[in-house]
Amino acid sequence: MNIKTLGLPVALAACVALAGCSTPTVVTLHNGTQYLTRDMPKTRTKDGFFEFEDISGAKVKVRADDVATIRKED
Repeated sequence: MNIKTLGLPVALAACVALAGCSTPTVVTLHNGTQYLTRDMPKTRTKDGFFEFEDISGAKVKVRADDVATIRKED
């Protein structure tokens, strides 16, 4: 086997292993808006906001006072 033939399966296995590490999370605001995230949002920042990336890749920043719940997706 040459390096190109071996490299593709190794790269694919690494991507699958990394994908299994994420924890899909639902962030629900007091107004009922829900965001599905790829991973647990960062904790509250010094300026009082939660920052995270939703599943579409958009960066979201919401006031911590507006967040009702943060839970792992079922």
